[in-house]
Amino acid sequence: MPSLQRIEFQVASLSEQELRKFRSWFDEFDTLRWDNSLAQDIGSGKLDSLAAEALAQYGAGKCKPL
Repeated sequence: MPSLQRIEFQVASLSEQELRKFRSWFDEFDTLRWDNSLAQDIGSGKLDSLAAEALAQYGAGKCKPL
């Protein structure tokens, strides 16, 4: 059985209490991975053009308050 299918089977077999613990762990894990990915993108300059475009539109008065 491929590893993803094995993981899916194992998650489906968890008790409610174990599933709550898994959800909590996975939420933290996923958040950290996303944060690290975003930090790498920022550090590499990957988002610079988007930031420049947003600042230009703000400077041109094309933004409205949320």
